[in-house]
Amino acid sequence: MYNIIIIGYGYWGKKLARNFQNSSYFEISSIVDKKKSNLINAKKNFPSAECSSNYKNSIKDDLVDLIVISTPTSTHYDIAKFALENSKNILVEKPLSLSIKQVNKLNQIAKSKKKMIFVDYPFLFSGTINFIKKIISKNKYGKILEIESFREQAPIRNDTNVIWDLTTHDISILTYLLKKQPTSVHTIKKENIRKGICDNAYINLKYSQNLNVIIKNSWISPTKIRLIKIKFQKAILYCDENESLYKIKIYKKKYRNNTFDYSLEVPEIDLTEPLSKMTTYIYNSIKKNKNLLFENNFNKKITTTLEKIDRN
Repeated sequence: MYNIIIIGYGYWGKKLARNFQNSSYFEISSIVDKKKSNLINAKKNFPSAECSSNYKNSIKDDLVDLIVISTPTSTHYDIAKFALENSKNILVEKPLSLSIKQVNKLNQIAKSKKKMIFVDYPFLFSGTINFIKKIISKNKYGKILEIESFREQAPIRNDTNVIWDLTTHDISILTYLLKKQPTSVHTIKKENIRKGICDNAYINLKYSQNLNVIIKNSWISPTKIRLIKIKFQKAILYCDENESLYKIKIYKKKYRNNTFDYSLEVPEIDLTEPLSKMTTYIYNSIKKNKNLLFENNFNKKITTTLEKIDRN
């Protein structure tokens, strides 16, 4: 069993703490947060964990194996850097950092300290995305012609924009599924609420083999949308994470009388909570000293694309 520290016990930190505690592989030794109310709440839920507001003192504990960082995005780099310098494996809530320069520095420290960097890209551990990955690898419905992704409604942040918040999900999914980088990027950014912070983004990515990807991300929406449409040669796949059971629908194409007819297929999907799968993956990675998912500069590729989107 590995000892971990949770730094940041807000909305997402609570979810991470619950999943690590429910696993059979980790013990939460301490929880760190600047807000007194969060620490009081943490002590109620995890009475055996030490609660404090000083992350540096907690990280220096020699008995700790993993630091879980679920703090505001602007603080990720400094906390992650300190943890790695103190020879700790880290899990960072997405995104890892806000620049490729910082990601390269973290990778350099991790390599020198022989420690691992994990990033909480939750959809990489979901049953839906891994089902789609198998379809693509088997070339079941032919070539991908186009992808559309819509991700709308989320809490408005003060320390980053909608691209580093929501688009991170899209780019992590695309990098995982396609195993390649876009050849061109075009972005339209809108600032509707606060000057200097993009809250709506319209993104067009071009990939090799004439693959076109359209992404729309927005914090401002009356409804929560988490929809990906993948248009294959022989079918159109809808992946709707808001659906409780039937998250994937596949419309198989049939060309008749100069028009398309579609037959619907609704496959069974593994509905295990992605964060639960992620904790198991992290345990096995630390135990075997092998971080397969994040090899081949995975975090670097994601950050590079996000930086291009944000600067475009």
